[in-house]
Amino acid sequence: MTEENKNTEAVQETETAAKPRRSKEDILEIIIAIFLGATALATAWASWIGSLHGGNMSTNYTKSNNLAADGNARWNEASQSLMQDMQVWNQISDYQVEVLYAIESGNEDKLLESAYKIKFICVDNLSEEMAELIGYDFNYDVDGIIDWVQNDERATTSPFSDENYVNSYYTDAREILAESEAVLAEGQADNTKGDTFNLVTVIYSVVLFMLGIVGTFRRLPNRVLITVIAIAGFLFGTIYMFTIPFPTGFNFLSFFGG
Repeated sequence: MTEENKNTEAVQETETAAKPRRSKEDILEIIIAIFLGATALATAWASWIGSLHGGNMSTNYTKSNNLAADGNARWNEASQSLMQDMQVWNQISDYQVEVLYAIESGNEDKLLESAYKIKFICVDNLSEEMAELIGYDFNYDVDGIIDWVQNDERATTSPFSDENYVNSYYTDAREILAESEAVLAEGQADNTKGDTFNLVTVIYSVVLFMLGIVGTFRRLPNRVLITVIAIAGFLFGTIYMFTIPFPTGFNFLSFFGG
């Protein structure tokens, strides 16, 4: 081996010796720095998603209240319509009694008068749904009305004895109120999910605290133990976070115009 080669090897050995190996403490500090950054990012993410759930909760609560107000208004309107139709039916029933009495007594004038009363009250006040239920035809003339009262059993049967017919007044109101309850349930679910994300941020805060105090411990085994516990907490919080559904309609790209 030439003198020049020996000198080259000596220089390389000197350079290698000049590069000290990283100690365990240096490696631990790198790990701590990495998890500090990762935990900070994860905390920000959990806080953001939790706030989105909170926004959805507020929106759904407001929407539910509006729907409930609309549903209650429709319910009151349906109740008023029901009362009005019941009054109309009571009037029709009274005139039907007059028709039947006039037939029995042979009072032709009273018969025609009562039949005309039925015709005019039906034209102005009778709904198509009630007319169909009691078998009334808006094209009836006086003779048709008399025949209807005398021979059609539906004519003297109260339409309000049919529970389905009475419930039909409230169909729209019930649908709106059911939608209100469904939206309220969504808002409550968003509230629960938002609270859960807040819990995740608390877990991450504990992890950040533990990683922050590692340097206060002088003995390496203690520092390693605290770091391991902190990493375990970070992994638990992260896994738990990804079991929680994202907000309804969430699309990350939408925040960038995508």
